[in-house]
Amino acid sequence: MTFPPKDPFLLTPGPLTTSATVKQAMLRDWGSRDGAFIELNARIRNRLVEMIGGGGEFAAVPLQGSGTFAVEAMIGTLVPRTGKLLVLVNGAYGHRMVRIAEVIGRAVTMIETAEDLPVSPEALDRALAEDPAVTHVAVVQCETTSGILNPLQRVAEVTARHGRALLVDAMSAFGALPLDARETPLQAVAASSNKCLEGVPGTGFVLVRRTALEAARGNAHSLTLDLHDQWRGFEANAQWRFTPPTHVLAAFDQALSEHAAEGGVAGRGARYRENCRILVEGLRAMGFETLLPDALQAPVIVTVRMPADPAFDFPHFYERMRKRGYVLYPGKLTVADSFRIGCIGRLGAAEMRGALEAIRNTLAEMGVASGRP
Repeated sequence: MTFPPKDPFLLTPGPLTTSATVKQAMLRDWGSRDGAFIELNARIRNRLVEMIGGGGEFAAVPLQGSGTFAVEAMIGTLVPRTGKLLVLVNGAYGHRMVRIAEVIGRAVTMIETAEDLPVSPEALDRALAEDPAVTHVAVVQCETTSGILNPLQRVAEVTARHGRALLVDAMSAFGALPLDARETPLQAVAASSNKCLEGVPGTGFVLVRRTALEAARGNAHSLTLDLHDQWRGFEANAQWRFTPPTHVLAAFDQALSEHAAEGGVAGRGARYRENCRILVEGLRAMGFETLLPDALQAPVIVTVRMPADPAFDFPHFYERMRKRGYVLYPGKLTVADSFRIGCIGRLGAAEMRGALEAIRNTLAEMGVASGRP
């Protein structure tokens, strides 16, 4: 995996480092009503459904915009105006779903756990037993705030047992962590073209049970974010209702081909797990402490506690790392002063070892004796 020297490696949760061939796919102009572009869209939609074992039961509904656009469309279309959403929260993206529901006028409640703890299926079980008004449950599969992996299967089983519908924000997990709709009872899952699929930002998508889409007519609070209307358009003529991000979709099509060539979810996940292992072991050898124990750590982004050494200053550390060709990510936690290092994107073992060497050299340059918090 080599890149021009001018392109830094993005050790972030997204946007990410992409392959040269994904970038090159954006060099062609497309007519949005052209047959070749319509075929490209159909190919993308079919591949996404196949990725969760959706068969004929699910439909892929892509949208213009970032992943948050897809999450808002999912909530706004699938939760009826008379419904109620319960969100399991252990980070910023769970809070974002609560805020979306509030802004669009849906009744919403939440169960919050600390950012370094997984969401609680037991608390969900109690809440659903006590509140029959809840129609939908929402959860983040991998909460990027900390990098924690939530117990999605147990949450899904509890939700299904109570006869409620599950909405999943799989933004930072889709394409690298397993999610099979034949085994995990869910109504919809939202994700985006970048993150673990290694496309470029600009397109979100929601995979939805067709029965739920059919029942959702008239629910949406927004014309542009109406999944039912968008789906009906694709089903009618395989075209977008409004101008599509053609270049982004061409890159996405290429990225999905490269995802399949790598071995799909299993192959992509294996590379990311190895990236994460190399990174965590190397950081700990320098005295750094990760926020999460290994059992809760998803191979997506690692949260690192700030060193206690008075010579360490994160803004200076960040800039020196950037000059060495590695872009890190500030922390978002309230439970600990931290920063984050991503494991995803078109990066492999060589890039992770290169990042560790850059960290060692930067610490030495700053006069930091240890990364110990």
